[in-house]
Amino acid sequence: MSSHTETDLNGLGTTSAYFMPEARSFPAQREFLRRFKKQPLGVGGFVIFVMMILLAAVGPSIAPSDPFELGTAGRLKPPSVANLAGTDHLGRDVLSRVIYGIRPSIVVALGAVIISVTVGGLIGGISAYLSGAVDLVVQRVMDAISALPSLFLGVLVLTILSPSYINLMIAIGLVTVPTVQRVVRASTLSEKERDYVVASRVVGAGHGRVLFRHILPNILSPIMVIASAELGGAILIAASLSFLGFGTPPPEPSLGAMVSGEGRQYMQQAPWLVLVPAGVISLAILSANFIGDALRDVLDPRLRF
Repeated sequence: MSSHTETDLNGLGTTSAYFMPEARSFPAQREFLRRFKKQPLGVGGFVIFVMMILLAAVGPSIAPSDPFELGTAGRLKPPSVANLAGTDHLGRDVLSRVIYGIRPSIVVALGAVIISVTVGGLIGGISAYLSGAVDLVVQRVMDAISALPSLFLGVLVLTILSPSYINLMIAIGLVTVPTVQRVVRASTLSEKERDYVVASRVVGAGHGRVLFRHILPNILSPIMVIASAELGGAILIAASLSFLGFGTPPPEPSLGAMVSGEGRQYMQQAPWLVLVPAGVISLAILSANFIGDALRDVLDPRLRF
């Protein structure tokens, strides 16, 4: 009797080990920070992006002037000490408008990535876990969505919903869902065959517990990488939609609208109307991409050093 009990306890101990697998792809916090600090571009991108977030948060209080005030410094004045980025065709301070325009770009991009990762992660994880006919149907739908150009799909959604902050987040988030779900699906397909997942099924763990308690924590690395990569893409899509007139509704300043509106109209007379907002957009996209590349190098076990 005691011998059987001891054997059962040992067996249970072995099974318990399956329930708490080593986090192979997500290093401990201290080790993660140590590796991330060795990525100069990633650190630089992180610092720049945090500064942009702070600028978006406190921008209205530090802007040199009111971005809506007309003609205070003269029309199409070049950059000077008084107006560091010059003025536009209505005499508004370009730097103040750029500072105000950063907020919608960052907020929309972050909101879109949250929507994309949440929806795409659920679709990809559930599709891979259930497999069979469910996976086949879901992947064909995702393929059909992926076949549509991103801007066309974004414009279509915004045409149906009408332009606004929330609807812009939803449109960009839906555009990037197929990419996220493919990454999560591939990771889930690999993870679901691990011994600890098989053991949890054998002892009667429900599908939800297996998927969210055991599989999800072990695929956080690719999710973090794809989220940071999609952040840059979301900023670019938001700027492109604003360029086409489907972004932040006027009179709110928008970086994409600044490039497409007065920037395009007065580009030869006042190139700073294009260069300043376009430079900020490029800097935001580059910083997000640098963060994504650094996370990939830090979290990918094949690239660890």
